[in-house]
Amino acid sequence: MTEPIAEPFADHASATLQIHPVPGLPEFRPGDDLTAALADALPWLADGDVVVVTSKVFSKVEGRLVPAPTDDEERDALRRRLVDAETERILARRGRTLIVAGKLGIVQAAAGIDGSNVRRDELALLPADPDASAAGLRAGLRERLGVDVGVVVTDTLGRTWRIGQTDVAIGSAGVPVLHRYGGAVDAQGNDLLVTEIALADEIAAAADLVKGKLGALPAAVVRGMRLDDDGSTARDLVRPVEEDLFWLGTEEAIARGRREAVLLRRSTRDFAPDTVDPEALRRAVGTALTAPAPHHSTPFRFVWLRDPQCRTAVLDALRDRWRTDLAADDRPADEIERRLARGGLLRRAPELVLAFRSREGMHSYSADGSDARDAAERDMFTVAGGAAVQALLVALAAEGLASCWVGSTIFAPDVARDVLDLPGDWEALGAVAVGVPHGPIAPRAPRDPGEGLIEL
Repeated sequence: MTEPIAEPFADHASATLQIHPVPGLPEFRPGDDLTAALADALPWLADGDVVVVTSKVFSKVEGRLVPAPTDDEERDALRRRLVDAETERILARRGRTLIVAGKLGIVQAAAGIDGSNVRRDELALLPADPDASAAGLRAGLRERLGVDVGVVVTDTLGRTWRIGQTDVAIGSAGVPVLHRYGGAVDAQGNDLLVTEIALADEIAAAADLVKGKLGALPAAVVRGMRLDDDGSTARDLVRPVEEDLFWLGTEEAIARGRREAVLLRRSTRDFAPDTVDPEALRRAVGTALTAPAPHHSTPFRFVWLRDPQCRTAVLDALRDRWRTDLAADDRPADEIERRLARGGLLRRAPELVLAFRSREGMHSYSADGSDARDAAERDMFTVAGGAAVQALLVALAAEGLASCWVGSTIFAPDVARDVLDLPGDWEALGAVAVGVPHGPIAPRAPRDPGEGLIEL
């Protein structure tokens, strides 16, 4: 017995809340009459009581027991197969432990498949419809004892971000499963806007204080509640996927994050004035350096032009070279200036990264590089450099940064090397403008694979 009453029971309980274990119940088996057994054990049951029964009892009487081998390895293998059959979605995996959303929508370990408190040669599934089980027991007790009671079916669950387990309601009848404080005012005058108390779960946890796991006490009665039956059931406690902040499973979240990062990678030429987080950019470069390359090499080099004077010197030298090259092509002066103006992106971007590939790890097949294999080797390393640039762009998108690759530095490969005094074997792979986007970047829809995929 516990008293006095504390929130949240105050609105649903009398001055005293009592919790009574129900001793003397038999070891239930499939086909047994649970209602009759409880009616015989509870002649004192009264209107307004809440009968709380562990789900394992319903699993037994409803025949939700599966024959199982007694060999530990074979038993475990069967249990894994049953978990797979009862699982709708895997949310998390650590070693051999699975957290899943089962067919009832309940998120718990191993879909509720349990080998405790059953015979060694059996495994128990959850009741097929715990709310219906609760409603059936409620109706049966009304018929046998003439009382109007609530019923809660419980199971033991762990909780996210919390150590330990507790009993919660997975089925109910005649009990308001939620108490909503929305619109109420606390003692300090604060509006309670969104507070909801899982009343059925609190009843389940309270009853478990006297039921326990080892004392062969699978049922308890909670007395003192004021039951204003609103027709709700424990199913109403399952949060809809679209409302859950953590609805993605671990593997789904990783896969979705990778996919979205790729789809979010799009050229952005307009940036917000916000400062780029330097650690985010460094992480993105670290990711780019994992790109595949020939001969177990890492021939990628990225130069982050953080010093404004250094950036200006490089871009001025590139501009002069591009102007000379365009003039040599007999381009009109106005066209030359228009094309040079496009390079303004590299000046106004909050951050600028130059990409190169070196000859680290490159094989030589002739002294003067004239062998066809030398040309293929250079192409192979250039393709690997492109993979590194793409990895950088995707990694920047994953960090929430916008970027734009500009390939014009490739037309003047020696300029940046000379201005920055870089090694002579570094080949330009373009420049990457980096910044914070003005707003969320909408992912692009994937293209039809048929546009560029031939399947033979």
